[in-house]
Amino acid sequence: MSDQIVDFEVLMQQALQGDQRAYTDLLQATVRLLRPYLAKRLSFTAETDDLMQEILISIHKARHTYNSARPYKPWVYAIARFRLQDYLRVHYADRLHHALALSEVENYFPQDVTPVVFSYESISGEIAKLPPKQAAILKMMHHEGATAKETAQKIGMQVSAVKVAAHRAYKILRAKLERI
Repeated sequence: MSDQIVDFEVLMQQALQGDQRAYTDLLQATVRLLRPYLAKRLSFTAETDDLMQEILISIHKARHTYNSARPYKPWVYAIARFRLQDYLRVHYADRLHHALALSEVENYFPQDVTPVVFSYESISGEIAKLPPKQAAILKMMHHEGATAKETAQKIGMQVSAVKVAAHRAYKILRAKLERI
């Protein structure tokens, strides 16, 4: 049957009428049809084989619901899709259940992962050398804790202009501080 074009609808009709050979051929052709679909979506061959067995069982249990006036492939792909979704839901729920909470592993991390080399006070001399608006923006945003919107309102600029000026100031400071 592998060299021939499979007429799934005819095989299903024959299977529903009790033809065991047609039912065997139908299930074998269904496996060949669905294996690439599952292989693209699952990592391991064992997962694909396990899920294929579940799909075949579902097809067997739901064969009485097949409507002979409709095509077989959409019906079987719907079953496969639902079984795949069920499998992935359980698989990822199990992974989440076994995941470690951050609080359980944070003791293994160094307390100061990224040490602060510079503070606003330590680079205030460099900030003072910036153009006055850029210096004022950095002072408001980083020393006083103002947002870009609040800074824009105080200075009388657009929020986007404040962000651009801050970015340019960061760029200048970064270049200066990398030389230190």
